[in-house]
Amino acid sequence: MKFFVAFILTALLSYAAGFYLPWWSIAITSFAVAAIIPQKPLRAFLTGFSALFVLWIVLALYIDFNNEHILSMKISELLFKSHSHALIMSVTGLVAGLVGGFAALAGAYLRKSKSASA
Repeated sequence: MKFFVAFILTALLSYAAGFYLPWWSIAITSFAVAAIIPQKPLRAFLTGFSALFVLWIVLALYIDFNNEHILSMKISELLFKSHSHALIMSVTGLVAGLVGGFAALAGAYLRKSKSASA
C-alpha cells in the first residue's frame, strides 16, 4: 500500500512541479516523498524510479503523438543514428527514472539515519 501511495504522490507532485520549476525538480519531489513515507531503501528507489519513468514516458508520448513523431525522429537520428522514436522515449524515461530513483534513495537513507540517531 505504501508503494502505491508513494508512487501516485511522487508522480502527481512531479507533474505539478513541472509547471513552475525546472526539470530537476522531480528529484526534490522524489526526495520529499521518500523522506515522508517510510520505506526500505530499495523499495524507495523502485518507487521513485518507476513513478518518474512512467510519468515521463507518458508525457513524452503525448507530446510525440501531437507532433506526429517529427521531433523525436530527428533527435533519434542525431543522437543514435537510427529512426526509432521508441528509443528516444526509452532514454527519456530512463533518465527521469534514475534521477527520481536516486533522489528517493537519498530520502529513504535520510529518514533511516534520523530514526537511528533518535
